[in-house]
Amino acid sequence: MKVSTILDQIDVGAMALPQFQRGYVWTRDQVKALMASLYKRYPVGSLLVWVTKTENAQTRGDGPLQPGSIELLLDGQQRVTSLYGIVRGTTPKFFEGNVQAFTGLYFNIEEQSFEFYMTQKMKDNPLWINVSEVMKNGIGKFITPFTSNPEYSEKVNEYINRLSRLHDIRDVEFHIEQVTGEDKTIDIVVDIFNQVNSGGTKLSKGDLALARVCAAWPEARDKMKSVLNRWSSAGFGNLRLEWLLRVMTAVMTGEAYFSALRNIDVPTLQTGLEKTEKRVDKILNQISSRLGLDHSGVLGSVFAFPIMARFLEINGGKLKDYKQWDKLLYWYIHTLLWGRYAGSTESVMSQDLNVLQNSSDPLTDLIGILKQGRGGDLKVNPNDFNSWSIGSRFYPLLYMMTRVQHARDWETGIEISNHLLGKLSRLQVHHIFPRGVLYKAGYTKAQVNAIANFTFLTQETNLAVSDRMPEEYFEFYERKQPGSIKSHWIPMDRDLWKVDNYLEFLEVRRGLLAEAANLFLDSLLAGDVPATNVVESVFEKPISDLPGNIESQSEEDALNECNQWMARHYLPEGEYSFELVDKTTGESLAYLDLAWPEGVQEKYSTPVAVLIGEEDKTLEIANKAGYRCFSSVEDFKKYIHDEIIGPNNGK
Repeated sequence: MKVSTILDQIDVGAMALPQFQRGYVWTRDQVKALMASLYKRYPVGSLLVWVTKTENAQTRGDGPLQPGSIELLLDGQQRVTSLYGIVRGTTPKFFEGNVQAFTGLYFNIEEQSFEFYMTQKMKDNPLWINVSEVMKNGIGKFITPFTSNPEYSEKVNEYINRLSRLHDIRDVEFHIEQVTGEDKTIDIVVDIFNQVNSGGTKLSKGDLALARVCAAWPEARDKMKSVLNRWSSAGFGNLRLEWLLRVMTAVMTGEAYFSALRNIDVPTLQTGLEKTEKRVDKILNQISSRLGLDHSGVLGSVFAFPIMARFLEINGGKLKDYKQWDKLLYWYIHTLLWGRYAGSTESVMSQDLNVLQNSSDPLTDLIGILKQGRGGDLKVNPNDFNSWSIGSRFYPLLYMMTRVQHARDWETGIEISNHLLGKLSRLQVHHIFPRGVLYKAGYTKAQVNAIANFTFLTQETNLAVSDRMPEEYFEFYERKQPGSIKSHWIPMDRDLWKVDNYLEFLEVRRGLLAEAANLFLDSLLAGDVPATNVVESVFEKPISDLPGNIESQSEEDALNECNQWMARHYLPEGEYSFELVDKTTGESLAYLDLAWPEGVQEKYSTPVAVLIGEEDKTLEIANKAGYRCFSSVEDFKKYIHDEIIGPNNGK
């Protein structure tokens, strides 16, 4: 079938994209390579379609479908979408992705090469031809500049042939293989898709499970996205579709593996999503109100949620008292601290879900498993606070302690607790010893940004302290609000407040932090922490902004602006303070300021990270893990310009 006929079939609704297909993910390099191959008449592969009854078809987009039967693209979506965008100059009805990946493609008639538009290189240069204009309007107007200019007289015929060859890409034939037969279920078809598409963007386990769900319940994806958006609006924006489906699977089936969804009917799926939303709401409310972990930056251990949600489900959606909640939260905190789900997530979750199913005292047994992994002891040691940066697993613990362990505001003397947090008093991370002073004294970035050099203050107090030295402002606030400095687990030995004794200060404070952490965690496990009023809805609480940053406010602003810039260009946002973990041991290796662990174009580009002012060791670890690293946002944007969306379209 000719390219032009395929595009016509899409327009009349005779060919469409099945619901389980992911969106468009090709990069500009891939689009250029396709067009170069077609221009040279190289083989570019056949298409695979699933012929099925129109009334049974679950398709992407809102375009009308032809009655009777329809062909659903199984293999060839990226090629067909690219051709549609270039030949038609617009996107097909089923399009979901970055339109700039195929917008503004030009052909150099002299070099017979394809590039995306660059003003300085192509403006007013007749040798560069807009490919979409040729496809839509023919070659006529592009010949005139050469026939009327003696400079090109000897090459006119050659140029005409090249333009004709370009235009006639519309007539290139694609062989189409068909999958037919009423025995072809969605499972069989998706398996076929994965087999033939092994060299492309193969569906992950979550994609496959979501495909099966959407085949039975077409509105599932939108319903699930709506739930995620609701949580995001409450400050929890790091939760993903596959994660939500994972929690749903656990709630409905008690299983960790998506295969458990194979025989679930639509009413059960719908009820399962409703139950999951309620269970996660309760968990977020408890974690937020009881532990003070009220936003994505300090949430952590999200793969503990399927186990907690299933535990709630087993207990009818309600635990018997706050002490049982505290025991569950104790377990949750330790899954975060010791990276319980940093490795083989599915198998570990399966083990924990089996405990819920088979144990007479599941919480005790879950905690016991964690103890086994820690040599029988879950005590926090001073050296555990030896990490640095807001990506550390112990950063949320410090934040939690500040919120629930009676730390007091230095300006007012009032305890920093949930009810204080609002737009004018949100918590911000504060470097106890100013960064500039420490760098000037020769300390490394890891030492400067050590967890033991962090505390949390309200915005007003943080601004008041500014970059003064501790030996000055500690004395001031100790006189103004006696005991407020000590409430942040700060050593009261005045000699340790001097920059020359900074490393000793860190050592002593790590001991104080570990002692306070164990006191709180032990009390939580014993049920000795007084009950608090847990809000019924996470939306009744003010959203707490992600406090602080690794290096400076300007660095945080730059990283935030980088993600906003990516969103404006319909590209995925990176993950802040991404924890790079050894896949074999689960050991935390490094913390990356802003990272795309699957690449900006998932599976088609390498993992990338923006690391501002990082030490060589961090760069070395990230590079060894396969990351392409950029030391500034501008360098990263240039990479996006040049290799993902093209220089003219990234402005």
